Amino acid sequence: MKPLIFLLALVVIALADDAAKPPSPRYETRELHDRNGIGKFYMGREIAHVMGHQAADWLERPEREQEERTDKMVAALGLKPGMAVADIGCGTGYLAERVVPRIAPGGVVYGVDIQQEMLDLLVKKMKAKGIENVKPIMGEEADPKLEWETCDMMVMVDVYHEFEFPYEMIRKLIFGLKKGGQIVFVEFRGEDPNVPIKLVHKMTEAQVKREMAVHPELEWVETKKELPQQHIIFFRKKK
Repeated sequence: MKPLIFLLALVVIALADDAAKPPSPRYETRELHDRNGIGKFYMGREIAHVMGHQAADWLERPEREQEERTDKMVAALGLKPGMAVADIGCGTGYLAERVVPRIAPGGVVYGVDIQQEMLDLLVKKMKAKGIENVKPIMGEEADPKLEWETCDMMVMVDVYHEFEFPYEMIRKLIFGLKKGGQIVFVEFRGEDPNVPIKLVHKMTEAQVKREMAVHPELEWVETKKELPQQHIIFFRKKK
């Protein structure tokens, strides 16, 4: 990147950060909280514990496709050949494996996780299947470590509710998203008491919209509700 272009990019990024209006106080800690949460709250929502790599087998359970209709979910993303897609909280690569055929030829999946053990499982799986266009990225709790405006789409499947620093993470995701690109939340429906998932591991559509409203670069596009237990919520980075 030429020096002048690089400086202009930094100015744009700085202005975008200034335009964001984080809630005040940004986070609060409560002694009384759900045992499945970390006791830290963001905009009234308790943040859930991160699922550790020890439970990786649950991500690959044989009944998952039928329970969650992941085939419908991937189809609903509207993927196209040549797209750069970030799988945020990629885990074992369950989603990445299913995205790859839809972005070929020329596409790439950035598999981002904060657990090295998960990335090791991702790499092992992709190697075994002969998939070469999934790139592992070791992220941090407040930074996915994606380069500026490299992604056409970012997908989080049952992940966002576990972010310890949701505000900071979304700021960084916006940084890595191309203008016109989309951030997609796949979350178990918090509105539905019949969804058999622990409360802090579910989110309502209204809460997701509320938390994204503090990021002026994002606009809600649509919410798809054809899955048995989850909704798919699309936001676009304004051009």
